Amino acid sequence: MKNFKILSLFILAMIGLSSCETEDDVIFVAQEPTGFVLTNTTLPEYILTATTGANLGERFTWNSADFGVPTNVSYDLQRSIAGDFSDAVLVGTTTNNEIAMTIGQMMAVAKEAGLDANPTTPAPNTGAFAVRVRAYVGNGGSEVFSDAKTISVKLQEATVESGVTESTWGIVGSAAPNGWDGPDAKFYTTSENNVIVAYVTLKEGEIKFRENNTWGGDFGDVDANGILDQEAENNIKVKAGTYKVTINWNDNTYKIEKFYWGLVGSATPNGWDGPDTKLQYDYNTDSFKAVVQLKEGELKFRMNDTWGGDYGDLNEDGVLDQEAENNIKVTAGYYLVTANFETLKYTIEPTDIWGAVGSATPNGWDGPDTKFSPDFSQPGVWVLKDFTLKDGELKFRKNDAWGGDYGDVNSDGVLDQEDGNNIKVTAGTYTITLDFSDETKPTYKIK
Repeated sequence: MKNFKILSLFILAMIGLSSCETEDDVIFVAQEPTGFVLTNTTLPEYILTATTGANLGERFTWNSADFGVPTNVSYDLQRSIAGDFSDAVLVGTTTNNEIAMTIGQMMAVAKEAGLDANPTTPAPNTGAFAVRVRAYVGNGGSEVFSDAKTISVKLQEATVESGVTESTWGIVGSAAPNGWDGPDAKFYTTSENNVIVAYVTLKEGEIKFRENNTWGGDFGDVDANGILDQEAENNIKVKAGTYKVTINWNDNTYKIEKFYWGLVGSATPNGWDGPDTKLQYDYNTDSFKAVVQLKEGELKFRMNDTWGGDYGDLNEDGVLDQEAENNIKVTAGYYLVTANFETLKYTIEPTDIWGAVGSATPNGWDGPDTKFSPDFSQPGVWVLKDFTLKDGELKFRKNDAWGGDYGDVNSDGVLDQEDGNNIKVTAGTYTITLDFSDETKPTYKIK
């Protein structure tokens, strides 16, 4: 039918030309282009994780389709789970020669295909889908399709490495991160029965311990003797700092001790003099982690911003030691640093770090951006606390670079990449939360 239409146009064109009185009237006839192909190379396998849902998965590019007429050509990127495009779904449309597909979009296709990242289910975590480009003029009367590429994907299965779980107990109070109203700072289980631990930064003030974020049965310490009780006026006074809080329910004793691991060195933001870049506890892996922008240089791990008992890696084997001359050399970049101080294993891996940029932010549109910290207990969630903004606008982007940045054109709390999507804010101090746990619909809160 398509060839018939083109042949008919050709006949009409000949008739039109024979009736022309001058050579100025020309009718162009669209011909099917040849050599129309996808030009980008693809990876053997794409590893898909929830925490990287907003990252670029693949940028599909192609050569221009030439229909033999001076007309605009539109391109549709299509994907197919069946592989034969009987189930073709539109990914995006453009008049240019590229369309990007995010990790989140790939994950959505993978889940639609029945893949599963849960290692306890029988569903597979690997599979593939196909992509191709449709080129057409006008409303699609003339169209042609590129070659198809197969995209092999793997959903990174969740692993439980530590056996540590969230406790039902938490820390509440004027000194706690969320005050007396909560939600409370969490405790976690340990290898010791009925012993729980929390790693928390407190303000100067008072705290108590309660279960399930509710009052009734809460504990304090009226005598300030390290033994928990349920007496009146038993709030526990604390000074500002970062602490390890341990409760032993076997004898109702507790300890609050200064405790944090940090990164120090010429490669770190504050150099060898500190203050150190603090690592956060991740109960999922029973390890301490930080995302950080490093300079070219050296670093070590130490506790509480003090020397003595610090760690490096003399043999560069991924195992921490306390030998002499064991500074860890790194190149400049954005990294996820993970350390387990029980096994002494550590990793320093390139990563993406989200930041806030804009006229409302401290460094304006040129940056450097004010960086978020990941909430390691909630994969895909990034938090920026006590962030002071001016009247103005802001957006969110990775690694101080444009491309893949987010705003909110509809002011509905859902992040998008539309034009004119700067987020307007008024001056104040805020906590901003980015949530990429649903890769297809990332959200944010400013409060």
